[in-house]
Amino acid sequence: MKKKSDWFHFDGGRGEITIARRVFRLPANRAPRIAVGIALVFCGILGFLPVLGFWMIPLGLLVLSQDLPTVRRWRRRLSVRMGQRGRARRQPPTR
Repeated sequence: MKKKSDWFHFDGGRGEITIARRVFRLPANRAPRIAVGIALVFCGILGFLPVLGFWMIPLGLLVLSQDLPTVRRWRRRLSVRMGQRGRARRQPPTR
């Protein structure tokens, strides 16, 4: 069984997103990164059209979280909640 980290990882320090063991490098400059993030979110909103998909919205927010503090806080809160939920599921039920 694969670990979650094998399928998805975000490294903001190196500017890389790993999805299904494939590494995608983000632009080094801030302005192109923000443009890519906004484009992904905008195209994700049009996900009902062919080729585009709603999967682009979370990916765009992930890219934006590297440069925008508000989006970074959302990402951190979500990762904390997911970690707490995962720990709660792994704990045996108490009687």
